[in-house]
Amino acid sequence: MEYVLAITGGSGIAYGINILKNLPSKKVLIISNGAMEVAKYELSNKFNMKDLEREADEFYNEDDIGAPQSSGSHKFDAYIIAPASMNTIAKIANGISDNLVTRIATVALKERRKFIVLFREMPLSTIALRNLLTLSENGVTVMPASPGFYHNPERIDDLYEFVTSRVLDSIGIENHLIRRWGENVKY
Repeated sequence: MEYVLAITGGSGIAYGINILKNLPSKKVLIISNGAMEVAKYELSNKFNMKDLEREADEFYNEDDIGAPQSSGSHKFDAYIIAPASMNTIAKIANGISDNLVTRIATVALKERRKFIVLFREMPLSTIALRNLLTLSENGVTVMPASPGFYHNPERIDDLYEFVTSRVLDSIGIENHLIRRWGENVKY
């Protein structure tokens, strides 16, 4: 099994990191230039690129257009963009594949691979809603990074794990990151 995760410049870099840490091997990580900039603000002293690279089995920058995953003949099991910036979503929805992130999206769409876009943006413009609808109409699972609260989160990582659990569920990866609805519910 091979899972490809792209972290782009949308807010919510920690969601992508949490997903990466919970994917089984083989993990392929792509970091966009925008994600590197956003990480400086969102994660400040908590972000170490070398540590993140070590979490992955393969690592690419968005400019590495020759990565094997950019070809339809290379098999991978799922593609996740988390967080997905609205810029990245717009490019994919309109058929633009000008970097590794968007090229793999094109491959995932044409090869009908599992494909998840996790965004963290609000409010959404009508244009953004149309772009998300276009992706959904083409088989992409569109997920907002909006955690539930019925599992009584006590720390911020509980919120990341809720969203990560839902992403993993969507690509068929068994996980026990959260207490499921109806499991030991306290009233």
